[in-house]
Amino acid sequence: MEPQKISSAVSEPASENLQRLAALFPSIMKDGQVDFEALKAELGTFEEVDKERYELTWAGKQAAKKTAAEGVYGRTLKYVPEDSKNPDTTENLYIEGDNLEVLKLLQNSYMGKIKMIYIDPPYNTGNDFIYKDKFSVSESESAIAEGDMSEGGERYTLNSKSTGKYHANWLSMLYPRLRLSKNLLRDDGIILVSIDDNEVHNLRKIMDEIFGEDNFVAIFPWRKRTAKSDVPFGISQDYEWIAAYAKSDRFIACIEGGTRRYYETDDLPNRPWRIHDLTTQRSAGERPNSFFDIVNPKNGKIYPANPNSVWRITKDSFSQYYEENRIVFPGDYDFLNITKPVLRYFKEDDMKKAGDRFGYVPVSTNLPEDVGMTQNGTRDIASLFENRIFTFPKPVTLIQFFVKIVSAIEKEGIILDFFSGSATTAHAVMQINAEDGGNRKFIMVQLPEKCPTDSEAAKAGYKTIADLGKERIRRAGEKIKEETGDNAKNLDIGFKVFKTADTNVRWIAEENGMGASQTQLDGSTLSAKDRRDFMPDVTDIDVAYEILLRQYDIPLSAPMETLSDIGERTYCFADAVVVCLEEELTAEIIDKIAAIEPMPHKVVFRDSAFGRDINLKLNTMQRFDAMMKKHGDKTKQAYTVEFL
Repeated sequence: MEPQKISSAVSEPASENLQRLAALFPSIMKDGQVDFEALKAELGTFEEVDKERYELTWAGKQAAKKTAAEGVYGRTLKYVPEDSKNPDTTENLYIEGDNLEVLKLLQNSYMGKIKMIYIDPPYNTGNDFIYKDKFSVSESESAIAEGDMSEGGERYTLNSKSTGKYHANWLSMLYPRLRLSKNLLRDDGIILVSIDDNEVHNLRKIMDEIFGEDNFVAIFPWRKRTAKSDVPFGISQDYEWIAAYAKSDRFIACIEGGTRRYYETDDLPNRPWRIHDLTTQRSAGERPNSFFDIVNPKNGKIYPANPNSVWRITKDSFSQYYEENRIVFPGDYDFLNITKPVLRYFKEDDMKKAGDRFGYVPVSTNLPEDVGMTQNGTRDIASLFENRIFTFPKPVTLIQFFVKIVSAIEKEGIILDFFSGSATTAHAVMQINAEDGGNRKFIMVQLPEKCPTDSEAAKAGYKTIADLGKERIRRAGEKIKEETGDNAKNLDIGFKVFKTADTNVRWIAEENGMGASQTQLDGSTLSAKDRRDFMPDVTDIDVAYEILLRQYDIPLSAPMETLSDIGERTYCFADAVVVCLEEELTAEIIDKIAAIEPMPHKVVFRDSAFGRDINLKLNTMQRFDAMMKKHGDKTKQAYTVEFL
């Protein structure tokens, strides 16, 4: 067994990119050629590019790439049980903090786990706040006073059109967030971004670079309002856009459709079939091999070719299709009202082609009218708070539509929104789960941006947008459950709350502790070891969650159990990771941890529990290794040990 120290960094994207190969990064491809300078950037080496090529660039792009690749040090997510709802059973999360930092902190726990990301970022209209990712903490008090920083320490600023780097500032803000979000998507996942005319062209370019042009899915036009009269040039721009990009070609959207009409005829027993138009919208110039006259072999009747709409088959393949009974002519069946040959599809072929998606149909970019407009989003809020407490919210039905087409078959998966605003996405997830019995989960991320003093939210007592978002989820969940009745008894309307915060752990231990001052840990006076290992005013739970962030594939919503039979400071996440914060390790503790069933994947001990006795650590680990193998029926080592 090779015990190791836990890294102080939660994630280090550059080094992880190095391990995953350049083929995973579409941005290195420029006009069909590999851009080795871009590859260096993906791997953590940043140099200004001096060769001209087709790409979107702006002042600060290299810095934005570097921002995405930098690790997170000295920061964590702090669990806030008093703000949470149903924390012992829920699998939903609400995280307060700068979404760039949060996305980095989630890399280990949720890499490749998110089915759908929907975001509604600032549109860069000249009146929007955007996040500033570099700032001096020493200026925090004055920044808060000036309204330039949240009380949680995150900075944001108004990006006026008079600013010299108006577009560059917006691109530098959004680019690293999109880069990091891609890592979180499942291979069959999708990201959808709402935008208006101000930056839709730039958004497409950076998403082409990050997700790859081949993974562009669609631009959905969404009608946000009815026409206005007082508008520039006399044209009312009533639409916004929702840009959709897949993680890979494994993504497919679908929606439940009407049952296809199949015929059952005596000449084809047990082989139901349907018909499809045999012509295409291609011309003879485009498909010359499909431009030919079809002759019915049974009666010699000729069906002439149309140069503007040729056949789906070629002259060479006609005989094969006819022999396979896939061509139906007028007169073959009295019940068919056709005037030219059609193509026959068998139900068995449809089943084979569609697989689990049989019975579902493709999605049109022409959104149905019932997705609603901004006024519907305003009504959604008003129905919960009895006034217009949030401006320009997206309607719940719009987000529901996208959640539905993304997860229509399995009715599960994690939905992430890292510009969550009033938490419309969480509302939509709970609503659609109530309607179809699904088990989708949400993660909302929102900067604790201060509500303007003259806003309806501030007048109602909400200090930040995050406070409003949490309250909306509480109210919406209760309303949905009440309206749904018994069918919603298993509906998850809870959420665990986390906030970005400074680390709880002294990753570089001080030789003599913190001195004589005493602070509190779980209500008791900190010992000398606790003062050396941990920051003041933290709890064991804080430390345990900070360790959880450094594990792979275990969500923050995972159940945590106190293993009181082992000690008052030993915890287990999801039956997989044991965190032992006991100050002294005894043979009894080692034996009890080794006997845990099922066997955990990882065990974390405090380095200070061994003092300065290296032999004690080695002997203890040897005993622990022997005991784990004994309880594991002498199988190969299936666990790791780390030290805090």
